[in-house]
Amino acid sequence: MSDARHAAMTAKAWPFEEARRVLKRYEAGPPEKGHVLFETGYGPSGLPHIGTFGEVARTTMIRRAFEVISDIPTRLVCFSDDMDGMRKVPDNVPDPEMLSEHLQKPLTDVPDPFGTHESFGHHNNAMLRRFLDAFGFEYEFYSATEFYRSGAFDEILLRAAERYDDLMALMLETLREERRQTYSIFLPIHPETGRVLYVPIKHVDAAEGTVTFDDERGREWTVPVTGGHVKLQWKPDFGARWAALGVDFEMYGKDHSTNTPVYDGICKILGAKPPEHYTYELFLDENGEKISKSKGNGLTIDEWLTYASTESLSYYMFQKPRTAKRLYFDVIPKAMDEYHQQLRAYPDQPPEKQVENPVFHIHGGAVPQSGMVVPFSMLLNLASVSSAEDKGVLWGFIRRYAPEASPETHPDLDQAAGYAVRYYNDFVKPAKVYRAPTDLEREALTELREKLAAWDGPTDAEALQSVVYAVGRERFDPLRDWFRALYEVLLGASQGPRFGGFVALYGVAETVALIDKALAGELA
Repeated sequence: MSDARHAAMTAKAWPFEEARRVLKRYEAGPPEKGHVLFETGYGPSGLPHIGTFGEVARTTMIRRAFEVISDIPTRLVCFSDDMDGMRKVPDNVPDPEMLSEHLQKPLTDVPDPFGTHESFGHHNNAMLRRFLDAFGFEYEFYSATEFYRSGAFDEILLRAAERYDDLMALMLETLREERRQTYSIFLPIHPETGRVLYVPIKHVDAAEGTVTFDDERGREWTVPVTGGHVKLQWKPDFGARWAALGVDFEMYGKDHSTNTPVYDGICKILGAKPPEHYTYELFLDENGEKISKSKGNGLTIDEWLTYASTESLSYYMFQKPRTAKRLYFDVIPKAMDEYHQQLRAYPDQPPEKQVENPVFHIHGGAVPQSGMVVPFSMLLNLASVSSAEDKGVLWGFIRRYAPEASPETHPDLDQAAGYAVRYYNDFVKPAKVYRAPTDLEREALTELREKLAAWDGPTDAEALQSVVYAVGRERFDPLRDWFRALYEVLLGASQGPRFGGFVALYGVAETVALIDKALAGELA
């Protein structure tokens, strides 16, 4: 047994805990289907949001963890519920009037308001796949429309007709009396209008595999349950899909958690073993509200990638999945720096610590080295004091601080410098507010300026930090008031970097000139 596999069998990192639960399903022998199937679902009623990425990223982490502890082959299916009827027009799409004419039609039968794909469902599926492909996920894409209409779902649909009474008994227990009167697990697609109908089913013929119903105008129709002529209500669909595909693991948000017994029950009635599940907490926007595809609130994947690396987003997704996470622009710098801190720690860790490190799960065990000789937060401050409009300005300082670094030898640092300039100009610069120093702060800044002006030692971050400490310790209690003053007076921010490191990077002479500007009232 390899060191990594041995360590993984007792690792407390949540991907390994989940992977061991999946492995336990096959203690008696490998699955008949020859692989372990991980699934993630997607409702393409609106543009994909960052939570969708998180679900696939986290499932991939568990899949990779499983591959460390087992030799059973794995698959990951990303399943799009694109046969759902469009219940409302999303807020963030063009030509909403046109879309309103197609309410209740399957999303793959609704025209694409963007004019780039054969349907709105196809457009949103393409958006999802483009996002997932950008991260290099290995997955198979399944469309519910194809699954229903190709016949791939027929066997389970016929079994659902045979076991209709048992399935209905389970579902009716979960419904209010009023809803029970009209509920059916089957939703017929109207043969003429193509709309998904929420109408009572008058008769289910298991032998013929058909359902009979009256449409909204009172006309009676009989259609097959196979071939895409009906679809299942969403809760039965969830469990039926597990049964049809042989799903071994699926995670979903907390808003689904109360339905887990229903999903499991459907799957069992249809003759299959329910998968292992994992419930994660929801993502919140800057106001603490749940992120919604239809509202388009919160961060999009493209927005995160404008200001930070893909790996930093994966790192953010790894952290405490069962804790609600505020997902807004201000979480990006911390995620960038913490990711690289973990990268730097990884090579010196023993195997039992490596398998607990988030970067092991982000990179599937093939962990790269970090080239970030300057933290991202420091790059942001450097962009701020230099009013940088492009990353070339930052490289002027970086080369002096770390002569061995270049865009060619440190591509992740070069990329981060570009992110820092964009982030500074879009978020830091508009909110930057300098203030004048108090008399005590002016006295301390004057002494710091004099000590730096006389500095003839090496440009060493720790040595310079000692100077900053010494000046502040004489005057400020608590000492953090001194550092807050440095940030607010010199950087126009309420918090900032380790100041000695900032001086080493920005330059001693440059810092002296910055203090002179502040003392002369040119910043505030």
